[in-house]
Amino acid sequence: MVIKISNLELGEHLFNFLEKVENIELEDPFFGEFSTKVKLNKLTDQIIADVSSELKVEFECDRCTRKYEDKIISTYQMIYMVKSGNYEGEDINITFITRETDKIKLDNDVREFAILSIPMKKLCKEDCKGLCPRCGVDLNFEECKCQKEDINPVWLPLLDIKDKLRNNKRNR
Repeated sequence: MVIKISNLELGEHLFNFLEKVENIELEDPFFGEFSTKVKLNKLTDQIIADVSSELKVEFECDRCTRKYEDKIISTYQMIYMVKSGNYEGEDINITFITRETDKIKLDNDVREFAILSIPMKKLCKEDCKGLCPRCGVDLNFEECKCQKEDINPVWLPLLDIKDKLRNNKRNR
């Protein structure tokens, strides 16, 4: 994904890309094609690129271990500044270019921000019930037939608090 900037006039420009994940060296959990939209604002000494990518992924649910497909939206802003003098600071969203730079290549940034968009907790659905820790049955599809064990009376006040918290959540 390359944008030729040398012949662009000052102002706002829109670009749309449709690529395969392999073209930017993305692997599992990404698959298929992805789309990237770029709103590029060219100013005298800088270019501001607002980038949004939509990627298909296949995850394994952290609760029930079932595989599911989903979409990830990765958005970021990159500022390309014409370098003049020394710059000491570090900012991952600023890239320095020279006046002679004629193209901006987006592949590395799109790949890195896509990887950063992978959620820490992957759930097939928000209310996934997971697996029974004893028999392993998927509680989303059937009820567990395990014996409920008696609870030590020491823990009953904590269960009472847990029930109150659940009721408060439902009443919101």
